[in-house]
Amino acid sequence: MEIEKLINRINELYHKSQDVGLTEEEAKEQKELRAAYVANIRANLKSQLDSIDIKEADGSITNLGEKHAAENEFRGNDMYLETLGKNAKNAKYTIGLLDEKTRNDVLLQVADALVKESEYIIAQNKIDYDKGVSENMKAGLLDRLLLTEARIEGISEGIRQVVALEDPLNKVLDDKIMANGMHITKVSVPLGVIGIIYESRPNVTADAFSLTFKSGNVCILKGGSDAINSNLAITKVIRDVLKANNLDENAIQLIEKTDRETATEFMKMNDYIDVLIPRGSAGLIKAVVTNSTIPVIETGSGNCHIYVDKDADIDMAVNIIFNAKTQRIGVCNACESLVVHKDIREALLPKMAEKLKEKNVEIRGDKDTKDIIDCVDATEEDFAKEYLDYIISVKTVESVEEAIAHINKYNTGHSDCIITENDETAEKFLKGVDAACVYRNVSTRFTDGFEFGLGAEIGISTQKLHARGPMGLNELTSYKYKITGNGQVRG
Repeated sequence: MEIEKLINRINELYHKSQDVGLTEEEAKEQKELRAAYVANIRANLKSQLDSIDIKEADGSITNLGEKHAAENEFRGNDMYLETLGKNAKNAKYTIGLLDEKTRNDVLLQVADALVKESEYIIAQNKIDYDKGVSENMKAGLLDRLLLTEARIEGISEGIRQVVALEDPLNKVLDDKIMANGMHITKVSVPLGVIGIIYESRPNVTADAFSLTFKSGNVCILKGGSDAINSNLAITKVIRDVLKANNLDENAIQLIEKTDRETATEFMKMNDYIDVLIPRGSAGLIKAVVTNSTIPVIETGSGNCHIYVDKDADIDMAVNIIFNAKTQRIGVCNACESLVVHKDIREALLPKMAEKLKEKNVEIRGDKDTKDIIDCVDATEEDFAKEYLDYIISVKTVESVEEAIAHINKYNTGHSDCIITENDETAEKFLKGVDAACVYRNVSTRFTDGFEFGLGAEIGISTQKLHARGPMGLNELTSYKYKITGNGQVRG
């Protein structure tokens, strides 16, 4: 329609609406014509701006149309995220007041719905998985991405475990009456709005909701582009359950834009988000810590070590190393680095190498390791690397003190283990290694909220403030002081 005719028709419909009103069809036409008119104005403006080049202060030439488009895109991102933030902030005041029974009932319905809708979820996951295969995604990352009926059942069971846990809210943490009769009670409360940034792990979507909802919080999630279809499917199932219970669906919101610019802006939403938790690679976590204006709980990458002491049981050591390295390679609690006492290397290394051949694990060892077995030369970088692959580094040492020093230099503060029958050596290691979880004669694969009896986990914190290790319900609460009296004033 020519612009003049379009304007005339808009005016005609406007006057009719003021006189006798519009039919449903005319009201629809009016809306469409107004949209067309705005689009026409924008197109004309863009055409004019595209024809103008401006000289910047630094002497460079910028096309005004391109600059305007970039600013509009940035502003659009800003408005999109602000809407999510406002939604979450409103939701937190109602979700935080729900009683325990309501929260548990909803979570049980979510657990059932995820299993019931597993065919739909798996179909959406297949889109992501096939894309990952076509883009040559690493085996470990593909493993993280994959959803099966068994894994969805596991996610559902994790939610049921969360339901069975003690309510973390309204716990009396301290209670005292002051000399002036003022009664002070310290009680646990929700953190509020929790932002979570994660990569190709769609199970995090369900885990995050179960823990945040049980603890009276709401969440805004920013998953990676690798798992966008899987995350959307899981989020839809959860929001449908919330809606069916007449609860605010914005207790969970997924950011559907997957670009880095949106992620960076998300990190600066301190007006709306109370705490931000990154889950993923060292690069992701570093980016969040560097860019965020929101308080961050750092969930570090996992360069997990196993130290085989001279007093170790060889068969036990081989079995634990094989489990920790190969059971699942794409997880943060897998063993990436091995430290071996020189006195046991000749007995251990050949048996270990033979066992690891079953999974075609590549061994990267130092000179003392290569003297015993055939392996690739290890570099300094290998000792600090989280492979998420069928690769393990090996360093030989002369004492437990040297092992501790090596591990504290290269670990990520996640999980480290000693294999030994010597109690004194074990205690020295457990005290000396700086990590959230330190083990004796146990696979590092047990660093997990489910295995620790916490139900699903929000992440494994490698920092020391607020939370450390697997983060369950209690780590998602803060506290407030309730003070009552009978007219006390301060003199």
